[in-house]
Amino acid sequence: MRVHQHGAQRASTHWSVRLTAISISLAVVALAGAADPAPAAASAMKVVVVVGPVGSSTSNYIYNARKYASQARSYGAAVIEIYSPNATWTRVRSAAQGANILIYLGHGNGYPSPYGSFSATSRDGMGLNATAGNGNYNTRYVGEYHLRTSIRLAPNAVVILNRLCYASGNSEWGRANPTKSVARQRVDNYGAGFLRANARAVFAEGITSASYILYGLFRTNRSMGSIFMSSSKAVGDYDFQFASARTPGYRAWMDPYAPSRYYRSVIGNLSLTAAQVRGG
Repeated sequence: MRVHQHGAQRASTHWSVRLTAISISLAVVALAGAADPAPAAASAMKVVVVVGPVGSSTSNYIYNARKYASQARSYGAAVIEIYSPNATWTRVRSAAQGANILIYLGHGNGYPSPYGSFSATSRDGMGLNATAGNGNYNTRYVGEYHLRTSIRLAPNAVVILNRLCYASGNSEWGRANPTKSVARQRVDNYGAGFLRANARAVFAEGITSASYILYGLFRTNRSMGSIFMSSSKAVGDYDFQFASARTPGYRAWMDPYAPSRYYRSVIGNLSLTAAQVRGG
């Protein structure tokens, strides 16, 4: 199903300049953050960084993605980068096999949304290039069905979704803020396909840097829940947790910065430790 190119693009454009500055400052904070250093088996860690087509904002998304790739390499990880206009499903599917960490930046196509009924083939996955080498507007939405049937991540893998609409419970820029019930469903649904692809935690950072997650995974022994709340953008005044309906046995933690402002979430095994992620 072809959906919401314009709405998601508005969100991208609005935040591009602000996010560049935020990403730089948060990277410094995350790298210098106080935590017990841990011996990381980083040489065995595979990190895949993907940027889908987001029109005129694609270069800014790639700029931030390259910072994540550089950060992961600084920890000793083997990093594969796949960027629009060549981020096709075929390339991403092949690269993602056995990844310990999968990072995706691009359009989000979640549910519930204003765009009709749920479709497992196009919702709650990644917006990738329909064909290679044909610009940054040719989008194919690869939904949760394709993730769970075609990708097998490493044991205890982590997925990081950055600057997407819907994934953290948020709406597209310019649309009404969601109710708490809708935001919960969006987080639960967006995590489902990745968790069934063998991920054990799915982080979503809608508008700010995810560099603190990489720091936590490579340089601490914290749990996923502790890493989530270690962000300099963690608020804690309105946060809540709930048991996943889509993926029984897992929990979600959401940390809105104000009522109805859902831009940070994690879902999965919140007790999983960074050491377990590094151990595969």
